[in-house]
Amino acid sequence: MRKTVTFSTPEREILVDITAQVQAVLDESGIANGLMSVYAQGATGAIMIQENWDDSVQTDVVNLLRQLIPRGVWLHDRQDGNGDSHLKSGLVGPSETIPVIDGKLGLSTWQNIFFCEFDGPRRERRVVCTVIADRDV
Repeated sequence: MRKTVTFSTPEREILVDITAQVQAVLDESGIANGLMSVYAQGATGAIMIQENWDDSVQTDVVNLLRQLIPRGVWLHDRQDGNGDSHLKSGLVGPSETIPVIDGKLGLSTWQNIFFCEFDGPRRERRVVCTVIADRDV
């Protein structure tokens, strides 16, 4: 089963928790065991599994990437001013694969799925969720 989750982002750089939306896709699929692929469409967004308990971790991720990849110094900035956004999304990556165990995402207590916005705010971001069932043998 495949479904696209859409949402907006409120800031230029922010991690948006999409775990509930991804679990809703899994619930709709009825699949008990298998894999969930979560893929960010767009060249300036990414997917990350990160701690969900303390918001400071998400802020630290954004701040680290700002330090590693500063804004306004890249060749692509001459085109549209978002060279850093492309580099950050490439570094983090567009997707994650999560095991599906007994109808639930196989995340630990302290893990959630985050869409990483590096070029917002955006009216619409799209994440493709693909659920693959274990084969019965």
